[in-house]
Amino acid sequence: MCGIVGYIGKRDAYPVLIKGLHRLEYRGYDSAGVALISEDKELHVYKTKGKVANLEQMVSQHDVSGTVGIAHTRWATHGEPNDVNAHPHYSQSESLALIHNGIIENYMLLKQVLLDNGYTFRSCTDTEVLVQFIEYVKKTNKVDLRHAVQIALREVIGAYAIAVVERGNPDQIIAARKSSPLVVGIGKDEFFLASDATPIIEYTDQVVYIKDEEIAVIRRDEPLRIINLHDIEKTPEIHTLEMSLSQLEKGGYPHFMLKEINEQPQTIVDCIRGRINVEGTDVILSGVLDNRERFLNAQRIIIVACGTSWHAALIGEHLIEDLCRIPVEVEYASEFRYRNPVIRPDDIVIAISQSGETADTLAAVELAREHGAFIYGICNVIGSSIARATDTGSYIHVGPEIGVASTKAFTGQVTVLSMLALTIAKYRQTIAPEYYRELIGELSSVPEKMRRVLEQDAQIRDLSKIFTYAHNFIYLGRGYNYPAALEGALKLKEISYIHAEGYPAAEMKHGPIALIDTEMPVVAIATTDSIYEKTISNIQEIKARKGRVIAIVTEGDTIVRNLADYCIEVPRMVENFAPLVSAIPLQLLAYYIAVNKGANVDQPRNLAKSVTVE
Repeated sequence: MCGIVGYIGKRDAYPVLIKGLHRLEYRGYDSAGVALISEDKELHVYKTKGKVANLEQMVSQHDVSGTVGIAHTRWATHGEPNDVNAHPHYSQSESLALIHNGIIENYMLLKQVLLDNGYTFRSCTDTEVLVQFIEYVKKTNKVDLRHAVQIALREVIGAYAIAVVERGNPDQIIAARKSSPLVVGIGKDEFFLASDATPIIEYTDQVVYIKDEEIAVIRRDEPLRIINLHDIEKTPEIHTLEMSLSQLEKGGYPHFMLKEINEQPQTIVDCIRGRINVEGTDVILSGVLDNRERFLNAQRIIIVACGTSWHAALIGEHLIEDLCRIPVEVEYASEFRYRNPVIRPDDIVIAISQSGETADTLAAVELAREHGAFIYGICNVIGSSIARATDTGSYIHVGPEIGVASTKAFTGQVTVLSMLALTIAKYRQTIAPEYYRELIGELSSVPEKMRRVLEQDAQIRDLSKIFTYAHNFIYLGRGYNYPAALEGALKLKEISYIHAEGYPAAEMKHGPIALIDTEMPVVAIATTDSIYEKTISNIQEIKARKGRVIAIVTEGDTIVRNLADYCIEVPRMVENFAPLVSAIPLQLLAYYIAVNKGANVDQPRNLAKSVTVE
């Protein structure tokens, strides 16, 4: 949510910053801006409403010289998206410029202090309050910029990742973070700054992840310094990035979302590599192996997540209860953290987040830790906040996901949860060895079965044209496929702006069936499983009321095919892992409907990739 990029070195800063903003635009695209210190040491700020391309057009006639600068692409929180509220923000004297991700919760109190001291404000943002406050601290305490940032942030309540530059000082960027990601790239005689690693990988694979309440002092021709808010110097921990530049390009696809849908056969291979042995007979997750006693003695597992990750968590609940016989509760992290939940020391809390930076999920992790629970993280981004805050965990290893609507991360999360359930079940001896090996074989077959579903791309594209102008959709599923129905509905509403709701199929008769008519498309996941006949009955109820049914069915199905108006076949799959293949046609259907409507599929309105604020 919001993108930060910064540069100091020998290159012209502006091209680096603009390219970085394009790479980060999936994090926010309401407005964009850049601050540069020119060769004559003047501080120039250019910003505008709209996308990064609007910014490029706006600055084309301005001075963009200089080898140091910061830039920002915004997802609005405080203040509507417009030119004035865009970042960077000047201080009162225009000697400082600051960019910020996060929310300053006590900004009104700080603003009143500043108003009482003669400060005026141009924008409606909490960010302008912060840069004004830093200038106020700098002047009243007669300290340099680093100390001013340090003192000011001690008074701040909220979440932030910030970068500040100062007129007359072209050799320094000051950056800091709390509960919002920030990473420094270390090149040869140059430094890069960003809210995630995507703008950095083109130039260096050596990075330092800034930790909570740490300040990065980034100075030209000097080593990186890390100092916390209490003036204690820290040794920077340098990490090597495990991503390639090709992962950040569309690779010939019209949208990142379509590319990422089609990548899933390979990303699942990457996800299980090294975890399922070459014989296909055993699963080893080191996070479980190293903490075997915690899982053997667990009395309850609580899974916390948001959005798509919450849907994956619901599938994990089925898997763990079915295979491991441990009671599982799935919680929205945003609700869990505020409702005084009962958490016991023998509980295991699993936190799921693609980015590893989701603010509500991270706060839920901290709450669980305070109560002594054991925390297991499942995320995609190496070195992310949740990865560092948990006791152990598993990365899903699906590569960078640029499309805002999650696709390959969802199937990666479900795959890790499947391996987690199998591993725990093996240690707890709640699964027969033959069935254990059978399920491993089924999980190993998922990539090939995904490829077979993707071969129906043209059929699904043609089907999407029929439903492009529908106003509402209902998605139905039962058992393991109920969360898949929820996820299918979410994908459609996220990118096409069509109202869609997912329901357990049996719940139709408890209210939603009143909505069924000839204008209401119903997507029914009706693959062959233990409750297949029940799903057939639900479809018959819809058809009796003249509803239009799009059914996801197992290859060779004839019963549902004779009932439904349209069918999309998927390979036969054991029901435990059925959502991994049924998710693919739902993703494609949502994608093509959105494309037909002319929507911006990769950057849907009002949404950003990582929700790092409440």
